[in-house]
Amino acid sequence: MSTTENGGVSGAAPTPPVAAEVFGDRLPAAERYVELLAGPGHAQGVIGPRELPRLWDRHVLNSAAVGEVLPDGATVVDIGSGAGLPGVPLALARPDLEITLLEPMARRVAWLERVVDELGLAVTVVRGRAEERETRRRCGESDVVTARAVAPMGRLATWSLPLVRPGGILAAMKGASAESEVERDLKEIRAAGGEDCRVVRCGVGDAATTVVLVSRNARRGTSPGSGRRARGRKDRIRD
Repeated sequence: MSTTENGGVSGAAPTPPVAAEVFGDRLPAAERYVELLAGPGHAQGVIGPRELPRLWDRHVLNSAAVGEVLPDGATVVDIGSGAGLPGVPLALARPDLEITLLEPMARRVAWLERVVDELGLAVTVVRGRAEERETRRRCGESDVVTARAVAPMGRLATWSLPLVRPGGILAAMKGASAESEVERDLKEIRAAGGEDCRVVRCGVGDAATTVVLVSRNARRGTSPGSGRRARGRKDRIRD
């Protein structure tokens, strides 16, 4: 493996052909994101060295696949965003989405701000924890909350469903044990306001992912996109 100009170790696999289909004219930005993960991302500890050869399939394309189950024009909060997964690939593959990256750690927030700036994404970065009242005030209620490797389903539902508008969904990326995890935590999920739990597969081949979809109890009529939050321009991070 070689060393990048940013001092990180470059060991990412070459761009797979399917990436062009997923990202379209944003493929160069997706490739730059992989470079950032393999370079400064690795150096700063947001991605582990063992993950570098599988950044495309296991992380970037895998995350973008979640977009298959998200409604058009939805507002999305990606909690515990960390390296920007799945939020950044979703923003690249689905520019119609209004995405907020929520992360509690200052160094990772700084990393996310750098990524958003370098890729020219109209994405908001917020420092905070999903379970905190101030975070919920700042983020409001969104159409979708996404999460990847954050917490068991019961705890995740308790933290995240208050950020979802009634009728919206939690889309949690999980592993092979997703169905048994939902069954185990179903009482906790329902107590948090969740219903209609479904386990679906998104993507194909090595980039496929398992997603648990949990709807928040609908108490009023809403439609996708109606959870859009009113923010001033100063709160946006743009290129």
